[in-house]
Amino acid sequence: MGTRLAPYTSVLPKPLMPIGDRSILELVLGQFAACGITDVTLCVGHLSHLIEAVLDNRPEDGVEIKFVREDEPLGTAAPLRLVDGLDRTFVAMNGDVLTTLPYDGFLRHHRRNRNIVTIATRERTTQIDYGVLYLCGNGRRNQVASYDEKPQMTATVSMGIYAIEPAALAYIPRRGRFDFPDLVKALLRAGEKVGVYRHDGLWFDIGRPDDYEEAVAAWVEMPTPSLAVRAVSSAASQGA
Repeated sequence: MGTRLAPYTSVLPKPLMPIGDRSILELVLGQFAACGITDVTLCVGHLSHLIEAVLDNRPEDGVEIKFVREDEPLGTAAPLRLVDGLDRTFVAMNGDVLTTLPYDGFLRHHRRNRNIVTIATRERTTQIDYGVLYLCGNGRRNQVASYDEKPQMTATVSMGIYAIEPAALAYIPRRGRFDFPDLVKALLRAGEKVGVYRHDGLWFDIGRPDDYEEAVAAWVEMPTPSLAVRAVSSAASQGA
């Protein structure tokens, strides 16, 4: 529901937040069209009538859009059980992600490595606004071994974009809420092969006002943002 982006998201769902003269979702659909991905299903709930109204009036781009409506919030992965026709490799992603991820390379990497799920990842550096204490071990846990004032920490994080084989759907429960972290953990417990694709280009997860403002500033400077993804052959893309 985009509560961290309030008050913007009391009026608009996050995927409709504007970037220049287009919404985030329209930019993503433009990237798909440039890649040859033309079969798209949107799982919608919060303020879904606004999403449908905007997309019903967009210019013709060759992308066929279907809607799956959630009667109650199901999380990020559970809505996949409501989508028909997921019998080939497909891409699933959050609707508020802006990135220059090359979907063609992403899908080729996924197939080449024979993963059941491949997660697009990015290195993310976080500023810790406190002094961090490292404590002693070996029975000396109440003593300080070292001190680091406001360090930066870097981690490999999920971009919210996944290449998925249909076999992964069997791990989604038939009822209740289920998120992608739950699905990944279930796959790992079962010994399934989950891989990553490392992306070092632009990526914005529009979760907070600062993230949104940074995305707007960066994206509007790109010469042709809707064509930021290289074209892929029809054999490389099965849907999103």
